[in-house]
Amino acid sequence: MSKSLDIHRSPYASFSGPNLGYIMEMYELFKSSPELVDVELVEMFNKYGAPEMVVETSEQSSKVGTPDPSELGKVLSAYKLLDAIRTYGHLASNIYPLNDVPKDSSRLELSYYGLSENDLRKMPANLFFDVVPDNVDNGLSAVHYLKSLYTGKIAFEFSHIIDEEERNWIQNQVETGQVSVNLSSDDKKLLLERLTKIEGFEKYIHRTFVGAKRFSIEGLDTLVVFLDELIRHSEEEKTSKVLIGMAHRGRLNVLTHILKKPYEMMFAQFANVSEEPFLPTDGSVETTRGWFGDVKYHMGAAYKGETGMKRFLAYNPSHLEVVNSVVTGQTRAAQEVTDKPGLPSQDMNAAYAVLIHGDAAFPGQGIVPETFNYSRVPGFKTGGSIHIIANNMIGFTTEQIDSRSTHYSSDPAKGFEVPVLHVNADCPESVIATAAFAFEYRKKFGKDIVIDLIGYRRYGHNEMDEPLVTNPIMYHDVHKHSTVRELYGNTLIAENILSETEVDEVDSRIYKEMQSAHDVVRAYSDSKAKREVSNIAPEGVLAGYPVVETGVEENTLLTINNELLSYPEEFSVFNRLIKILKRREEPFKGKGKIDWAHAETLAFGSILQDGNPIRLTGQDVQRGTFAHRHLVLHDEKTGNTFTPLHHISGSKASFSAHNSPLSEAAIVGYEFGYNLEDQKALTIWEAQYGDFSNMAQVMFDQFVSSSRAKWGQKSGLVLLLPHAYEGQGPEHSSARLERYLQLCAENNWTVANLSSSANYFHILRRQAKMLGEDAMRPLVIVTPKSLLRHPLVGADVSDLTEGSFQTVLEQPGTGTTPEKVERILFASGKMAIDLAEQVKDGEGFDHLHIVRVEQLYPFPSEKIKNIVSRYPKAKDLIWVQEEPKNMGSWSYATPYMNEIAGKKKVSYIGRDHRSSPSEGDGASHAIEQKRIINLALNR
Repeated sequence: MSKSLDIHRSPYASFSGPNLGYIMEMYELFKSSPELVDVELVEMFNKYGAPEMVVETSEQSSKVGTPDPSELGKVLSAYKLLDAIRTYGHLASNIYPLNDVPKDSSRLELSYYGLSENDLRKMPANLFFDVVPDNVDNGLSAVHYLKSLYTGKIAFEFSHIIDEEERNWIQNQVETGQVSVNLSSDDKKLLLERLTKIEGFEKYIHRTFVGAKRFSIEGLDTLVVFLDELIRHSEEEKTSKVLIGMAHRGRLNVLTHILKKPYEMMFAQFANVSEEPFLPTDGSVETTRGWFGDVKYHMGAAYKGETGMKRFLAYNPSHLEVVNSVVTGQTRAAQEVTDKPGLPSQDMNAAYAVLIHGDAAFPGQGIVPETFNYSRVPGFKTGGSIHIIANNMIGFTTEQIDSRSTHYSSDPAKGFEVPVLHVNADCPESVIATAAFAFEYRKKFGKDIVIDLIGYRRYGHNEMDEPLVTNPIMYHDVHKHSTVRELYGNTLIAENILSETEVDEVDSRIYKEMQSAHDVVRAYSDSKAKREVSNIAPEGVLAGYPVVETGVEENTLLTINNELLSYPEEFSVFNRLIKILKRREEPFKGKGKIDWAHAETLAFGSILQDGNPIRLTGQDVQRGTFAHRHLVLHDEKTGNTFTPLHHISGSKASFSAHNSPLSEAAIVGYEFGYNLEDQKALTIWEAQYGDFSNMAQVMFDQFVSSSRAKWGQKSGLVLLLPHAYEGQGPEHSSARLERYLQLCAENNWTVANLSSSANYFHILRRQAKMLGEDAMRPLVIVTPKSLLRHPLVGADVSDLTEGSFQTVLEQPGTGTTPEKVERILFASGKMAIDLAEQVKDGEGFDHLHIVRVEQLYPFPSEKIKNIVSRYPKAKDLIWVQEEPKNMGSWSYATPYMNEIAGKKKVSYIGRDHRSSPSEGDGASHAIEQKRIINLALNR
C-alpha cells in the first residue's frame, strides 16, 4: 500500500545501496521477531511501515515507492546474492594453476535465490552500491561486475573481520578496481625478464649441478615478483628495513634476486668453492658464517641498496615456521629507539616483517598461531607482518586431505581477524596487485595480512625425489603444465608487445649471463687449491668471559634504591605492597638483607645508568610469578601503572617489562630475535616455571645455543628458569637443567645455578658489560622460588659494592680445619642452601667442606681443583643434587670431577634414576629430601 510521503520527509530517503539492503533485511526480521531488532528501527518501522526504494529516473528526478511484498522479497534476494558473491566468491575463483580443485559456485547462482536475469534488470544499480561503478546500470550488471572481481585470479576473504571500517575499506578497494595493476609495455617486458631470471637460475643449477639439493622455487616463481613489489613500495615510503623469514623452498632464489647475492657466490657454494672472493666490494651485501657452518639453503644475508633501505633474510633451520617469531622480534627492535629513559619509542613504519610460510606448515605448526596471537599485544606488536603462504599444494609427499582439516591452508589466520587474499601464482600481474594491496593494508590498519600464493611444485620435495611414486595424478598435471615464464611470454606475444623470437632472445641472454658467472667461478676454482675447512671456534669465543669488576658505589646504589621507592603523590600503591617494598630501605640502614628481587632491581637501575636498555618479558614478569618483583606498580584506586625504573637519575637507556601471552616457543624466539637486532640491549625471558621452557626446546636447540656456530650470529639473551624441589610435583620442580648442560660446548653460553643474590647482581652486570662484545653469549640462570626471600641467599650492601661474579662459593663455617676434612660436598642452588641450613656455623661438621658451584658451564675446574688441593686428607668428592641421577647436573659434571679428583673417589648423593622429575606429593618429597641431606652430612 502506497504512502503519500514527500521524499524529504521519508526517513528511508537517507538510505541507499547496501545500507538500504540492511534496513530491508531488518524489516523482514521485524515482521517475525521484533524483539531481535534494534529499538530505534522498531519505532521507525511501526511509524512508517515498509522501507521505500528511491529510484533514479532518466531525468534524474526521484521517485519514492513502497514495493509490494513480492518485489521486496526479490530485492532482498538480490542483496543476499551480492553478499554471497562477496563472501563466497573465493570458492568459485580461478586461483589454482593446475585447475585441480573443483570450483563451488552453487551460492552464486541466480536460481539459488529464486531470481531471474529479468528480475535483476529491473533493479537500479544504486540499490546495491553507494557509488555506482562505471558500466553498471542495473542489478544484473552489478552481479556480473562483482563476479568479475570476486571470482577472478585473486580471491578475497574478509567477512570474518569484526571492524566495520576495515571491511568497508577492503570492499571499496576491491569494488573500485584498485586491487589491480595497469602495466605499460615496458613494465611488462621487464616483468618477463624478471621471470626469466627467476626460472633461469633454477634451470641453470638443475642442469649444471645435477642432483644437488636446492629446494627450487619453480611453480611459485612469482614469490620473487611479490617481494619485488613490496620492496618497491617500501623504498618509496622510505622504510628503513624489511626483514624476511622463510623456510628452505625458494630460499636460494630469494637470496639471489632479493638480497642481491651475486650468481658467482651462489655457484661457488654449489662448486664447494669459497664464496667470499665474490662478495661485492661495495659492502652492499653482508653475510655471516659460523665455524661449524650449515647447509646453503639455511643461510641468510643482508643487502643495503642505493636508497639506504636494508633488506634482511633471516638464517633458519629446517624447523620451518620457527623463524617467524625470531624475525618479528628483530622487527620490533628495528622499530624501537632505546637511548632514553622510560619506555622505548616505537615507529612501526620504520621496519616490517615478511613471513613466508609453507602450505602444509602454516596450519600444521603451532608456532604460527602463537605468532598471530601476539601480533596486536602491546609488548610485541610490530604494526603487522605480511604473511605469504608459498602454497605448492603439497607437503613433502602429503597431499592436503592428509595435512589439514580446513578448506584452505590459510584458514587458521581468520580466527585472528586477518584478511586473506588467495592469488593464482601463474598470473604475475595479479600477484603484483596483491603485494601492493598488502602493503597499503598494513600501512593503514597496522595489522597482519595473509596472501595465499597458490601454485605447485615442479619437482619433488628435493631434486632427487621422484614425486610420481607417491603423487602420480598431481605430477602428471605438473609435467604437462607450462611455466609461468612461458605463459607470460605467450601473453606478451598475444598482446603484440614482443615477438616469439624476442622472448627466446631474453631466455638465451640470461642463460649466457649465468654461464659467464659460472665461468668466473670455474676459473677461480682451477687456479686455487680446494679451500681448507676449519671447524674450530675462534679464540675470542673459546677464551670465554674475562674477569669484570661489577661492583657499584654505595652512594649510587642508595640513590637508585631511594628512587625505586619514590612514587608520585597522587599514586596509591596497594597498602600491603608498599610495606613490603619499604623494607628495601633497611639493608642501607644496616638492617636485614638484600633479597633476590631487590638485588635484581638494583642491578637493572645501574645497568640503565651504564647505557644498556633492558627488555624483560615472560608470563607475569611485571609482578613476578612468586609475587617478588613488582617492577610495575598498579594504582589501587585507578588501576594506572607506574614503573620506578623509568625514573632513575642518570639513566641513559629505556626499560620495558611486558607480561607475555601464554606462549613459550614464540616468545623465546621473539626475544632472541630482539637481541640479535639490538645487541646492546639486556634482553631477558623468564619462564613462569622453569619446566615451562620445555615448550621452547626447539628455540634453545636451533637458535640460542647454536646460532653462532652455524651462522655467526651473536646473542646475549638471558633466560631465567625458576627451579627447585619443594614438593609441588613434577611440573613445578625441575627446569630440566640437564638439557641446557647437554647443549654446552665451545663457550656457546653460560649456565648458572645460583645460591646468592649478590652473585645474581654481579652476573647480570657482567652480562650487560659483555653485550656487543666478541665474547658475548647467552646466559641461562636457574633461578630460585622459595629462596627468593631466604636470609642465607640475601646480600649485604657491601656484597654489591665490590668484587665480581664468583663461579664458586665456599660455605662459611665448613672446611676450617683442613686436616679433619674427609669429604667435600659439591652442590648448586637450593640444594646448597638446604645443606647450609643444616650446618649453620659448621659446628659438629669438621669432617666436611661444602662448595657451591654457582656456574656450571663453563665448568670452573681450576677453582675447584685449587679448593680440593687444600684438603689432602679428603677421600670423597661428593656431588649432591635434588634432581634424579639421570637429570640435573651430575652426568654433566662427572667427567670434570673425575679429572679433578685424581685418586680421590667421586660419588653421587641424590634421587635415584627416575622417569619423572619429581615426586607427586609434598610428604614424599620431604622424606626424600631429608634422606639426601642426611646421607650428605653424616659420616
